[in-house]
Amino acid sequence: MKIKNFRAVFFAIGMIGIAAQTGPVFAGEGTEQTAEEALALLKEGNARFVAMKMEHPDANNARREETAVNGQKPFAVVLGCADSRVPVETVFDRGIGDIFVVRVAGNIAVDSSVVGSLEYAAGHLHVPLLVVLGHTQCGAVGAAVSGEKLEGSLHDIQEQIIPVVKEVELENPDLKDAALTHEVIKQNVFQVERDLRANSEEIRDRVAQGTLKIVLAIYDVKTGKVDWFEEK
Repeated sequence: MKIKNFRAVFFAIGMIGIAAQTGPVFAGEGTEQTAEEALALLKEGNARFVAMKMEHPDANNARREETAVNGQKPFAVVLGCADSRVPVETVFDRGIGDIFVVRVAGNIAVDSSVVGSLEYAAGHLHVPLLVVLGHTQCGAVGAAVSGEKLEGSLHDIQEQIIPVVKEVELENPDLKDAALTHEVIKQNVFQVERDLRANSEEIRDRVAQGTLKIVLAIYDVKTGKVDWFEEK
């Protein structure tokens, strides 16, 4: 018992030391931007990226040290695909602590770790804007469209997108190949938004309260441009 108590005290002292160095863990810090201002920052950053006139804001030693001492205050959370051609901070020309990024193949939102990460950004960091970011030439969507048989956990990802493929094929029987894939990529972000509302009371309530706005978008891996579909 004495050993157990000693370990508990040692652990508590260690956590106090960590908090003193890095700031509060999982603290609700919040950002000063509104959803509209946050969206404008993302659009402005993407325009700079497309024009290759990046400013690289908040990407220096001072910013790194500031966020280490005062904690993070991201103005947006982006759910994007894990594809290496979609580096979110680069696409939006932003820096350290600006965007809370969650990436998973197919930018799907069914897994509890993905949804929980988004809830953390919305509920604890009070981020006002959530972007569901799909992208052209998405391999996860392409695999679902082709019907290729995937194994293991890849099959689980594929299974989440197949219903979207079937819905698009039913509504657009003339679409084939690249055109079909592109439409599924687009409709998939709408499905992800519906999944988020269905699977997360936190996000659903914050949207209803007006403290969180969901925006849907597609990134073009060739042009670098982000096309925005709708704001809610």
